[in-house]
Amino acid sequence: MHHGAGLRALLRASGTGQAEADALLAALAADYRTAGVAPADRIMLDYAVKLTRTPAAITREDIARLTEAGFADRAVHDICAITGYYAFVNRIADGLGVELEPGK
Repeated sequence: MHHGAGLRALLRASGTGQAEADALLAALAADYRTAGVAPADRIMLDYAVKLTRTPAAITREDIARLTEAGFADRAVHDICAITGYYAFVNRIADGLGVELEPGK
């Protein structure tokens, strides 16, 4: 939910209504695989989850799926870098026992 606030703000800025944004966030939190996202976004999320959970299992085919879904090389790099960054930051926070602020 902590990162949901940023996504909610982006959705609202793009003209998405509050109820629709809240519904998407709830669906993503419950199971991104069944959330109503575009096919390319689903491929991106599949990649991010695989990179987070089993990074050594990433293959050239995973990258090919991203490019076939329309992501340019720079976008693939950014998806990888952002996923890796969040994994790093979350591990640092967990390793230091950092707790989220109430309500986050």
